[in-house]
Amino acid sequence: MKFKAQDKQNQLIENITVYHLVIGVDIAQEAHVARAVSFRGIALGTPLEFGNHREGFDLFERWIQDLLKSYKLSSIIVGMEPSGHY
Repeated sequence: MKFKAQDKQNQLIENITVYHLVIGVDIAQEAHVARAVSFRGIALGTPLEFGNHREGFDLFERWIQDLLKSYKLSSIIVGMEPSGHY
């Protein structure tokens, strides 16, 4: 029996728990935007715009840590859009 791609995707989704902070990042050349949601897709906090430099990524990391603490979460999943030129 062949293993279907949908089965693999379902397994990955089932691993997401109530303790996960899920972050989506819209990447750009100079400024990125991140948004955080719960495992159910409920928006958490406010979106963050951060620059494509060390200070921007430090800000991104602090933002994540603040959200983890505020919502009493312990795991993180970060996803970024696939884009050919980045």
